[in-house]
Amino acid sequence: MREYSFREARQHFAAILEEAKREGSVCIKKRDGEAFFIKPAISKKSPLDIEGVNLGISSSEIVDVIREGRERKYS
Repeated sequence: MREYSFREARQHFAAILEEAKREGSVCIKKRDGEAFFIKPAISKKSPLDIEGVNLGISSSEIVDVIREGRERKYS
């Protein structure tokens, strides 16, 4: 992990954010020795958030299939 002075971090902030994204984290140190770590935030996406699939049928056709299944008599 690379360390930057506060002054360097101010001058090259966008590049440091990109480096943090690539490398995982970056350390910024102030003159008084205080240190801060910048790391990318973890995306909070649902595992069920997936891209849809085009089946080539309309929503009314899907509703008709579901309705048929509900009206079917099972013995």
